[in-house]
Amino acid sequence: MAVAIRTSLVVAGLPGSQLGCHNLRNRQHSLTLSWEKHLKSAHKWGGMCVGGTLRIWGDENPWKRTKVVMQVVDHHPMDGDVSRGVHKDLVALPKPLTISDIVGASDADAKVRISYKGRPGSYSEDAALKAYPNCETVSCNDFEEAFKAVELWLADKVILPIENTSGGSLHRSYDLLLRHRLHIVGEVQLSTNLSLLALPGVRTEFLKRVLSHSQALELSDDFLTKLGVARENVDDTASAAQIIASKGLYDAGAIASIRAAEIYGLNVLAERIQDGHEIIRRYLVLARDPIIPKADKPFKTSIVFTLNEGPGVLFKALAVFALRDINLSKIESRPQRNRPLRVVDDSNTGTAKYFDYLFYIDFEASMTEPRAQTSLAHLQEFATFLRVLGCYPIDTTTL
Repeated sequence: MAVAIRTSLVVAGLPGSQLGCHNLRNRQHSLTLSWEKHLKSAHKWGGMCVGGTLRIWGDENPWKRTKVVMQVVDHHPMDGDVSRGVHKDLVALPKPLTISDIVGASDADAKVRISYKGRPGSYSEDAALKAYPNCETVSCNDFEEAFKAVELWLADKVILPIENTSGGSLHRSYDLLLRHRLHIVGEVQLSTNLSLLALPGVRTEFLKRVLSHSQALELSDDFLTKLGVARENVDDTASAAQIIASKGLYDAGAIASIRAAEIYGLNVLAERIQDGHEIIRRYLVLARDPIIPKADKPFKTSIVFTLNEGPGVLFKALAVFALRDINLSKIESRPQRNRPLRVVDDSNTGTAKYFDYLFYIDFEASMTEPRAQTSLAHLQEFATFLRVLGCYPIDTTTL
């Protein structure tokens, strides 16, 4: 009796799909095994062989299951060349999935858990729901807790506010990018408007104080000055709405989103109370593993590096991108916390002290492009430190 083995991999989250021996993000086991190795794997991984089917559950990722299917075919020497039957059987197999099929399906269909700082109804949660409408959000007390949730596998991704059109860059967020080893896998641009909320039945003239995040209070300065109310800072806008609802504060209002009013049962007394136009907020999505760039959409890459002191050093660093026609969409500098000052000896002016800076740059190119790889190789020639924070698709959705 000859043995013909047909191996198929059912990918978690992709019903009915089959894939010939591919390594899916280094999570699944190689399936090019002989019959004897299959039996050994069944014993090693706690597999179960029933009839002609062998199922193996690996312990690398307990949340995903792979299934190996093997068929035993009886063959007699008079039946001719068995390879023809095997070849015919292989031709009938479905076409293997490509990387783009796997990544696209996992992003769109999988229900991910996204951690964020704040209460339900915060703008960060709004951004998470815009990027992943079917996601499960995980509320955290602070940014460190939100990052730890991903690192400890309690969440799949974390969403981080990085800048907005009213206050500019959020420096604390840049420090978190360097402190943790997560990878940027996406960005979200969110249009927001501030609203004044209060308990049902409360009118604007009854208010004596307004609660909200310090930045929201600052952005609504003109409106609050005309209202003549006291201002109280809380951790975030959604927390202000939650405090008023839970404590039944009839003399207080909250500046938050309309969705926060729906969650906590508050009325909207006024909309678009910010001093200027609508506020555009930009968020970053980070995960434990980087993503594979695809060619069907524009990508952006974020890096951080340091340079030695010297004339024109920063110019040389930026020139490596200009020489290859790569557009820079963001440049940010932050003093190094572990080495904030540098002493430079100068015979004419004596000893001078300068700040040592970290330079954060976003450039519009994918790491799969040769020009991007060449630019970073060129930058490494005079950068004392260089780290790629992530390569991710540019958010081109409507605000």
